[in-house]
Amino acid sequence: MIVQDLITILENFAPNAYAEDFDNVGLLVGNSSEKITGILVTLDTTEAVVDEAIKKKCNTIVSFHPIIFKGLKTLTGKNYVQRVAIKAIKHNIAIYAIHTALDNAIHGVNDMICQRLNLTSKTILIPQQNTIKKLTTYVPHKHANTVREALFKAGAGSIGNYSGCSFNTQGTGTFTASANANPVIGNKLENHEEPETKITVTFPKHLKSSILKALFAAHIYEEVAYEITALENTNQHIGMGMVGNLHTPMEELEFLAYVKQHMHTPAIRHSQFLGKPIQKVAVLGGSGSFAIGAAKQAGADAFITADLKYHDFFQAENTILLADIGHYESEQFTKNLLVAHLTKKITNFAPALPLSKVLLSETNTNPVKYY
Repeated sequence: MIVQDLITILENFAPNAYAEDFDNVGLLVGNSSEKITGILVTLDTTEAVVDEAIKKKCNTIVSFHPIIFKGLKTLTGKNYVQRVAIKAIKHNIAIYAIHTALDNAIHGVNDMICQRLNLTSKTILIPQQNTIKKLTTYVPHKHANTVREALFKAGAGSIGNYSGCSFNTQGTGTFTASANANPVIGNKLENHEEPETKITVTFPKHLKSSILKALFAAHIYEEVAYEITALENTNQHIGMGMVGNLHTPMEELEFLAYVKQHMHTPAIRHSQFLGKPIQKVAVLGGSGSFAIGAAKQAGADAFITADLKYHDFFQAENTILLADIGHYESEQFTKNLLVAHLTKKITNFAPALPLSKVLLSETNTNPVKYY
C-alpha cells in the first residue's frame, strides 16, 4: 500500500472538494508514491507526534488539523510549524490533513458528536451551497442507454435513496462536419439531422472529472455536446454542523452534566439557563460561533460548540442554551473515527497494510490546560 492508496480512501470518505476555501487539506508533506510502513492518526501534528511516529515506525501521519495552514517562505526551524515540517521531511514521514473536508462530511466530525450524545433524527445544520451539479448531454437514440449507464456507473443520477435517476427528452440534433472533422454519423460538409435523446442527470460536484471521463468514453460523437450547471438545491449530505434529538428531554443542568460526561470535557462555559427542557440539540465541532443563528433557526434548544467569545453568548437572546465545551474536547474523538474507517478500508488494497499498523496517537495535543 502506498500513500496514494491512503489518499484515495480518505478522499472517498471526505472529498477535498467540500473543504472550506480558507483551509489547507490534502497531502502536505511527503511523496504520494511512497510505500506505507505504518499510519499514525492524530488530531494535531506536533513535534511530539512526529517523534511518536518515528518511534512506532510509522512513515505516514493522518492529521485532522493541518500543520501547514499558511504558505511557508522559509524552513529554518524558527517556529513549531517549521520544526514539524523539517523533522517530517528529514525522517521521510508523509503528513495528510483532512480538517474541514471531514467537518462537512455527513459521517464526519459532527456525526461523531451526535453518536457520543446518542442523538437521533440527525440532519445537517448548515448545508453547503452549490454542491449539486446538473449535466445535460445529447446522444443518438440508439446509444442513449449506453451513455446513461456509463454516467450512472460513474456516480451520476443518485438522489437521496434513489439511483439511476435521469430525465430524457426526444428531439432532433443538427450539425455540419467540417473538412477536418471525422464524423461517426453523417458526411463532411453536409448538414445532417439526427434523432437524439437529451439526457439530464445530477451529480455531486466532487465527481465532475469522473463523470466527464465516463461521458467522453461512452459517447460516439467526435465532439460531445454537453453543459454543466450548478443547482441551488439543498444537499442534506454535505455541510457544517448537525442537529438531532435526545431520546428524552433533560433539564438544563442534567443536560450539561450529560454532555460533560459523554464528551469527556473538564469544563463547560454556557449561556444563561432558560428554565426549559432540552431535547433538540445542534452541534458543531471546533469554532462554531458563526452557526449560532443557524442553530436558533433550526429550533434547537441547545447548541454545543467551542471557542465562543464573550459577546457570542449574548446571541443566545433567551432562546437557546449555548455550551462551549472546548475546541479539543469537541473534536477529540475524530481520530477514533478515522482509525475505524481506515481499519475497515485498507484491506481492499493489495498488498494491504497490516491492521496493526494503523495506530491511534497516544500524544495529547490539547494546548489548553485547566487549573
